Amino acid sequence: MSKDQNGTWEMESNDNFEGYMKALDIDFATRKIAVRLTQTKIIQQDGDNFKTKTNSTFRNYDLDFTVGVEFDEHTKGLDNRTVKSLITWEGNVLVCVQKGEKENRGWRQWVEGDKLYLLLKLNSRVKIKSGHVS
Repeated sequence: MSKDQNGTWEMESNDNFEGYMKALDIDFATRKIAVRLTQTKIIQQDGDNFKTKTNSTFRNYDLDFTVGVEFDEHTKGLDNRTVKSLITWEGNVLVCVQKGEKENRGWRQWVEGDKLYLLLKLNSRVKIKSGHVS
């Protein structure tokens, strides 16, 4: 595994994404659209400073953060909540804990070979795998 997550990543699969969205109380129609989309994630990493863009034909989401610095995150375009997010390193894995109205919310992200993995957590888990394209 590598700490370097720079690049453009195309989603290859997602497992249990609808279950995750249900746990977030996302409406039925949005869930049905979202599970059929593929995403492109663009990560610009400079040490512990990250600028990320997650793009799809339905919604886009930008997130900039510094590892180890808690921040207010508005999940606009996702479930439209405000959470306190703290992202840290556990070895070569980024770990995010999000505090808000939904408990046990967060994610883990890491690179293995030429794949970026994102594990979303909220009572259920979603595993998303993306291949490196640039």
